[in-house]
Amino acid sequence: MAASSAAVAACLLACALLFQTCVASRKLTALVQEQPITMTYHKGALLSGRIAVNLIWYGNFSAPQRAVITDFVSSLSTAPAPQPQPEPSVTSWFKTAQKYYANSKARFPALSLGSHVVDQSYSLGKQLKEKDIVRLAARGSPSRAINLVLTADDVAVDGFCMSRCGTHGASPRSRAGRFAYVWVGNPATQCPGHCAWPYHQPVYGPQAAPLTPPNGDVGVDGMVISLASMIVGTVTNPFGNGFFQGDAVAPLEAATACAGVYGKGAYPGYAGSLLVDPTSGASYNANGAHGRKYLVPALVDPDTSACSTVG
Repeated sequence: MAASSAAVAACLLACALLFQTCVASRKLTALVQEQPITMTYHKGALLSGRIAVNLIWYGNFSAPQRAVITDFVSSLSTAPAPQPQPEPSVTSWFKTAQKYYANSKARFPALSLGSHVVDQSYSLGKQLKEKDIVRLAARGSPSRAINLVLTADDVAVDGFCMSRCGTHGASPRSRAGRFAYVWVGNPATQCPGHCAWPYHQPVYGPQAAPLTPPNGDVGVDGMVISLASMIVGTVTNPFGNGFFQGDAVAPLEAATACAGVYGKGAYPGYAGSLLVDPTSGASYNANGAHGRKYLVPALVDPDTSACSTVG
């Protein structure tokens, strides 16, 4: 993945049509948007109603690593939590995505944590193609679901670290229904300078010291950034004809249009003004479920046509 000085942390959008799947990628090259960013609604179907978020773990993930990502997914739930997330929160960040639904007839989906599928035997090998990602995603629910495929740090996926950190797409229509899916890889050993910035020094561009990750894992905290971007892309553009800017083959979506922006004052090589945990020194911008802290990307606010950060 060749990253420019405009930001090593974001992902290059690449859409690939395979088995009628539409895929969008988190940009690796950050774009500093100075002009209004207009997200056009292309009148396609959106997710609505109760949607289960199922996790397919491919390869070796430790229990603490799974907990970090599972808690992030739980943070997106619209159900009242026993202990509300302190502000700024993942919940309030996700509400920006909800604004897009005001321009459609669909009701914003109610996400909830679904099932877990664990494949530690690498049943499809350690070199995966796009069709393998779709096969893994199909192990989740066949309909009314977002199936997350999470690959371990020793799994190579076509395009990973070269043009993308993660993708999202959808299964073909079938009698069983249709599901949306997201794939994100762990960049810890393959490309932390591309897909885990600002928690790792970038390969190119300004060489500021990396920030301390809030969950103590550069690879998994990097995964959360990509996962957050791809989930918002899935919710606002699940089937390739929802909200986006530009060409449908390589669209800019609600999160990818703000690549590399995490806090106020962000510019290439600088993530922006972030919160810092006084105990660990970790940098973050949103509180999540079970006391977790996360870094989530800025989103295009449809009310202002500008990148909106948490807080």
